[in-house]
Amino acid sequence: MDADYLRFLPEPSRPGFVPPPGAVDAHCHVFGPAERFPFAPGRRYTPCDAARDELFALRDFLGLSRNVIVQATCHGTDNRALVDALVAAGDRARGVAVVDPDIGDAELDGLHAAGVRGVRFNFVRRLCGAVPSDALLGIAGRIERLGWHVEVYFEAADLIDLIPFLMRIPTPVVVDHMGRPDVAKGIDHPDFRRFLTLMAETDRTWVKISGSERLSAEGPPAYADAVPFARRLVERFPDRVLWGTDWPHPNMISHMPDDGHLLDLIPRVATDRDGRAALLIDNPMRLYWS
Repeated sequence: MDADYLRFLPEPSRPGFVPPPGAVDAHCHVFGPAERFPFAPGRRYTPCDAARDELFALRDFLGLSRNVIVQATCHGTDNRALVDALVAAGDRARGVAVVDPDIGDAELDGLHAAGVRGVRFNFVRRLCGAVPSDALLGIAGRIERLGWHVEVYFEAADLIDLIPFLMRIPTPVVVDHMGRPDVAKGIDHPDFRRFLTLMAETDRTWVKISGSERLSAEGPPAYADAVPFARRLVERFPDRVLWGTDWPHPNMISHMPDDGHLLDLIPRVATDRDGRAALLIDNPMRLYWS
């Protein structure tokens, strides 16, 4: 199966925004290389190789200090590429894995030693079609002893059906890509208001300020229609927001984002120095490194 999305830009632009020392890219991926770490047979998409050294080079080019590397569905529950990147990065990276319900405690402990601090549940139907289940709750219960969290990925319109499940998760919950609002519906649409209510009523729910390039209809370089959603989350929940590039931007077919442009969104959504420090340093360090 050939790669079916655009390859990431090998030479992103130099951003105008200079991140503060210690800044974290809290949502990115590694893919392959496939010859060493094959993709899952039942995957819904095939990415191009995007290996650890390319991720680390981007980290350094953008002036970032650390990464949180998230296992994507194309590798299934085979976390070897993730673990390889974490071991190579040492204390400069943490990870979020995807695991089977019957994973053993020894394997969980091994992932923890490598730097994994969470598991991901993906409910986006076009990517995996997972459904809330007692098996997933079982995973959440087993990782609680390790101090991990559950990361969830869903479409905004599906949140109403997921809330009862999310409320049963005993660990912190981290929501990907701002809860994937439909920005064309506007910031006051009930779907986004529902997500804001969830954030307000459960202080263990966090959100990643990422994915503007996926949500925007206006497109690059400003992604202006996605910015108000990000800003609203940063302003209302300054101690539970995280920022990430989503490199290497899997499943992008309309355009390939320039990571320099994505970094330049930060001062537009976190408009003061304290807010940027919380978003880029304090919050991810508290969740992943404490």
